[in-house]
Amino acid sequence: MFTATLIAAGRLAPNTLADARDRLAAAGCTPTTVAWIDEGDAADVTFGSAPEAARAALEGVFDHVDVVVQPVEGRAKQLLVADMDSTMITVECIDELAGYAGIKPQIAEITERAMRGELDFEAALDARVALLRGLDETAIDRCRAERVTLMPGARTLVRTMRARGATAVLVSGGFTRFAEPVAAEIGFNRAIANVLEIEHGELTGTVARPIVGAATKKATLLDYRAELDLGEWATLAVGDGANDLTMIEVAGLGIAFHAKPVVAAAAGARIDHNDLSALLWAQGIPRAEWVD
Repeated sequence: MFTATLIAAGRLAPNTLADARDRLAAAGCTPTTVAWIDEGDAADVTFGSAPEAARAALEGVFDHVDVVVQPVEGRAKQLLVADMDSTMITVECIDELAGYAGIKPQIAEITERAMRGELDFEAALDARVALLRGLDETAIDRCRAERVTLMPGARTLVRTMRARGATAVLVSGGFTRFAEPVAAEIGFNRAIANVLEIEHGELTGTVARPIVGAATKKATLLDYRAELDLGEWATLAVGDGANDLTMIEVAGLGIAFHAKPVVAAAAGARIDHNDLSALLWAQGIPRAEWVD
């Protein structure tokens, strides 16, 4: 059996659920039951076959409604591997840090192209960090305090999953000076990120090797899955950029969160309209069980 979870916090109407059930029937998916997870916020439509046809029938059809299609069995996950920038926080840290050097537009343009998959991630990271050479180290802490904001739902997602026994790992192509405090604030078990090299209180314009990129993200998910003796189905990955694709593709449920088109097209599910708490509804967890 499969479920199509419809998510639209505060605005999911019964007629939308009825329409979804009819669309699944027309697509040959053999729908059975419709049940609220939280009335007005999220609901499950269970069906018997053809999950790809179900995605095609439902995704993008209803205004402001996200749809997650997956098997019913194993939907509650025991490992979360998440990106940081524009996923667990609302900004791209390197772009904001560049603002303190007066070159944010120049660096942000490179970041956008890299996240769309138009540039090699490692080369683009080297190029951007090189432009920060000579920036005073104190700008890092100022940037984190003044410009970094948690994505709505981030803390609730991670702390709820951990309260249910899951492991949560933040893996970022950004920098440890941001990722480690962000991970601690949200409640992750561990943070993995790049190390900005600093000498005499200034950025050298270089990043320590090896660079944390797409390969590291995939390896982290697979290594933790093996260490925790989990099946593929028990893993959840979420990110927004091209360097998140490999981990999204090997996860039991890979989520493209407010993502670039290349990521949204390849992921197993997309969250385009709701915040990160949608990932709890996708696991069938009602609001009464969330840890805020």
